[in-house]
Amino acid sequence: MNEHFAPEAAPTITITPVNAEDEAREVGVGPWPGPWPEGDHYDPELLAGGDRRNVVDRYRYWRREAIIADLDKVRHDFHVAVENWSHDFNIGSVVRTANAFGCAAVHIVGKRRWNRRGAMVTDRYQHVHHHSDTESLVAWAAERDLVLVGVDNLPGAVPLETYPLPRNAVLVFGQEGPGLSEEVRRVCAAVLSIAQFGSTRSINAGAAAAVAMHAWVRAHVFGQPAGTTTTPTP
Repeated sequence: MNEHFAPEAAPTITITPVNAEDEAREVGVGPWPGPWPEGDHYDPELLAGGDRRNVVDRYRYWRREAIIADLDKVRHDFHVAVENWSHDFNIGSVVRTANAFGCAAVHIVGKRRWNRRGAMVTDRYQHVHHHSDTESLVAWAAERDLVLVGVDNLPGAVPLETYPLPRNAVLVFGQEGPGLSEEVRRVCAAVLSIAQFGSTRSINAGAAAAVAMHAWVRAHVFGQPAGTTTTPTP
């Protein structure tokens, strides 16, 4: 995990951004105190001026390319795909969550342009691919032996909570409102629903993606497959 690259403790600075809507509080570090550390993964500009990016402390002062390369060593096997036929505002949130859960890559199907605001600049470190249509996504997945699994509360959908998610899954989500397109439903190995107990008919697409990604992590990282409550041995 390259712990030997972790920088020594540096002063922490709390900064209030100009646009409070982007993030209420942004924590960063100032210029590196004392002699600079050695290693080509460090960014001289950040060492000199401080690092106020939205990254975990482990990656403070690292070059963007070095962060991506290090993440590539530990990314998980699952992918996420989102339909984007009408510039869905949830895509940014999905990208941010995918980054947090170590998703191999996010795939955007349809329009190439998407609203990056919700990604909180995590798209700089997360692999994001574009597919012009469903056929392109299906072909890409087939070449890599990946299984498309839709997530949507549709009639006949199988509960996510009891479904054994494949390790090589591509979790596919429709856009807010219409949900998964009929074309995507036909090519998915299964369509899964998330259990709900309130009055609303559905939950936000970004929230649904987070629930599904966490289900994959529980099954394949923590050894807690669907339908079990086993606690992994440390």
